[in-house]
Amino acid sequence: MDSSGWFGLDGASIISAVAAAGPYLLCAVALVVLLEQLSYLRKKGPLPGPTFVVPFLGSALPMILNPTRFWDRQAALARASGLGVSANFLVGRFIVFVRSTELSHKVFANVRPDAFHLIGHPFGKRLFGDHNLIYMFDEQHKELRRRIAPNFTPRALSTYVAVQQRVIITHLQKWLDQASASKSQPVALRLLCRDLNLETSQTVFAGPYLTASARQQFNRDYNLFNVGLMAIPFDLPGFAFRRARLAVSRLVRTLSGCVAQSKERMRTGAEPTCLVDFWMQDTLREIEEAAASGAQPPPQSGDVEIGGHLFDFLFAAQDASTSSLLWAVTLLDAHPDVLARVRAEVAAVLGTPSWSGQPITAEQLREMRYTEAVAREVVRFRPPATMVPHIAGEAFPLTDWYTVPKGAIVFPSAYESSFQGFAAAERFDPDRFFSEDREVQKRHFLAFGAGPHQCVGQRYAINHLVLFIALFTSLVDFRRHRTPGCDDIAYVPTIVPKDDGLVHLAKRTCDRISPSSSSSS
Repeated sequence: MDSSGWFGLDGASIISAVAAAGPYLLCAVALVVLLEQLSYLRKKGPLPGPTFVVPFLGSALPMILNPTRFWDRQAALARASGLGVSANFLVGRFIVFVRSTELSHKVFANVRPDAFHLIGHPFGKRLFGDHNLIYMFDEQHKELRRRIAPNFTPRALSTYVAVQQRVIITHLQKWLDQASASKSQPVALRLLCRDLNLETSQTVFAGPYLTASARQQFNRDYNLFNVGLMAIPFDLPGFAFRRARLAVSRLVRTLSGCVAQSKERMRTGAEPTCLVDFWMQDTLREIEEAAASGAQPPPQSGDVEIGGHLFDFLFAAQDASTSSLLWAVTLLDAHPDVLARVRAEVAAVLGTPSWSGQPITAEQLREMRYTEAVAREVVRFRPPATMVPHIAGEAFPLTDWYTVPKGAIVFPSAYESSFQGFAAAERFDPDRFFSEDREVQKRHFLAFGAGPHQCVGQRYAINHLVLFIALFTSLVDFRRHRTPGCDDIAYVPTIVPKDDGLVHLAKRTCDRISPSSSSSS
């Protein structure tokens, strides 16, 4: 390029041309902003929500800076209006928040190509890819769920219980060691629970197929993924969202390798020791039957495909369980009468608390009915994933007076439904699961979703929480380090106590089994 500038123009000419075009550019920007506002208002219709939204970003910054306040505001608008829904705008997308339980069920019941698409995260497809379980419909989805079923039979769940118990006891000892080293300082449980759950998920799902070095890289990648979930979805180098997307690719590749190793081991006739073994045992049988009849291998039986589905399981289990464990500790500390009943039941079923790891059976878990009721009440009172985002594949008549526009992201709120229908819903009361109408429970207990995409692993999740509560309350004395607002809700992206669950911990000995040994401060 010569000194005369672009296309023969000198610097002064370029500046003059830009200056002359400035008013037109400003008018074009103003027109785009105006059209965006008019489009938002048209989609919003009668729904409560902001009248003016920031161009392109909308309410993204308030949502990222204080998601608790943002979603509380959406719920308050839906409640105050009496409509059960509210609207807003996030990063170029129109959103509908659904507080009404009835309307949430309508969304869950209409997951199909011409209605709602479950997405798991507002920008989930860009993170997870297009072919994961949550994005499937109709027969393809039913077929995959059928093939997943062997992973959650009583036999499989019994195998997982032994793994879960071993990992939980190992981590509880680490917690106590850390508490002892910190003298009188409280210990923050959030990251400790996350590490416990990550090792549990890795060991239950992938068993012996993840080496120590692979687990370390897995942990780093999963942390990148978690950070990206809460970031603005700029898929550009250097941004958290791009790092998260690349981390997911590496995680799926690692899990695909585990699938291949499991297939090799299951071909030898070995007994399953983890979830992928149970899955591959059944998958290999179907592959062999197809080969014998000259048919193609069953769909969704490739290593990469199953690796992607394994990541779905891990994502669903990991952060949700971390949230539930934290709230279990918080709520048991706040309700010493509930804690006393749990300890009494666990002692009656399991005997004297022991660090030896005497195996707990699935039958013993089922005997701890009150402890399971506590686990369910923890999940009801603080559902880990407060919302289950869907996208409208086509315009959908949500009510007689409002149609969700195509492309809108719809957020049915499991959290809001948990406080509807139940008697004294604001009270933490595990006994409600013995006394209240089962239809009410089924209708308003939406922490595991509803409809065709209801969580396939909910029995596993409840077992994990029951086992943790039983072991933690039996082996550990604990007291919350209470400060103003410590139990307020924070999003990370599931909900956790605002202070990350600060507690004082001490080893519980046999002569300290009385209910009074751990009281609320």
